[in-house]
Amino acid sequence: MARRKKNKAAGAPAWMSTFADLSTLLLCFFVLLLSFSEMDIQRYKMVMGSMRDAFGVQREVTAEESPLGTSFVAQKFSPGPPQPTPLAMVRQQVAPQPQQYQEIVREGEPSSADQHQGTDGAPRMPDSVEGDAQVAREAARIRESLSQEVQQGLVEVEAGERVVTIRIREQGSFPSGQAELIRPFVPVIRKIARAVESTPGQVVVAGHTDNVPIRTDRFRSNWELSAARAVTVTHYLLEESEPFDEARITVVGHADTRPLVPNDSWDNRARNRRVEIRIVKGKPVESESSADELSGGRVDER
Repeated sequence: MARRKKNKAAGAPAWMSTFADLSTLLLCFFVLLLSFSEMDIQRYKMVMGSMRDAFGVQREVTAEESPLGTSFVAQKFSPGPPQPTPLAMVRQQVAPQPQQYQEIVREGEPSSADQHQGTDGAPRMPDSVEGDAQVAREAARIRESLSQEVQQGLVEVEAGERVVTIRIREQGSFPSGQAELIRPFVPVIRKIARAVESTPGQVVVAGHTDNVPIRTDRFRSNWELSAARAVTVTHYLLEESEPFDEARITVVGHADTRPLVPNDSWDNRARNRRVEIRIVKGKPVESESSADELSGGRVDER
């Protein structure tokens, strides 16, 4: 007996759906790759150039007539001599003559070349160098006269740019938070007064404190304390070195605005509490602004 053949199911075979899914996934994969990629413009231009060279591009352009260049100067200006204009004539008349800039040496006055030479013809040192040397000599003289106090750490003497600084430390001179000198320090201030009086120059007495706030019945702030200490030292200078020209002295109070070192430890704060006597070389102090410039700070007006 013959066997009946089974009818095959209509439609695509079973593997076709799997193949379609794989193709779709591959297409999505390549689309993602293309979206994440960056086009290299430089390489693209190089590829395009190589393609033009390979397939051939007409590079020569025939022209019936060669282009002619036009000169703006030739169009706007004639080769002949320029005609004088009123403006050019006026400028020529008011132009300064070279003789006006020549150095004029008057009779009896040295020339600029002679000003850089001494009386014997040798080169003369600049005024700034001579001034610094004089300041160094005077600082050495004051340091020698106060050698004992310097060794004890009560006084410091420094030489700067046209200024000699005598620094009085608070330790051994003033009680904490007060403006009266300690009695044993009076002989020291007498020696300082004699040294200052014998040294020419403007005298700026500046008081300094640390950054610890103070508010007492007498001193409302460090401004008043620093100014009061500077005034106390000034009175001793005037009393112990008579006669003393009071016009030479300027008194300022800086509070804690001019520290020598950061106020981050007890030793540094003790070093910042001081009174400085600055002997300044140069023109006299005639105003508050000039005093502020010489003292390196503001003038206390209390």
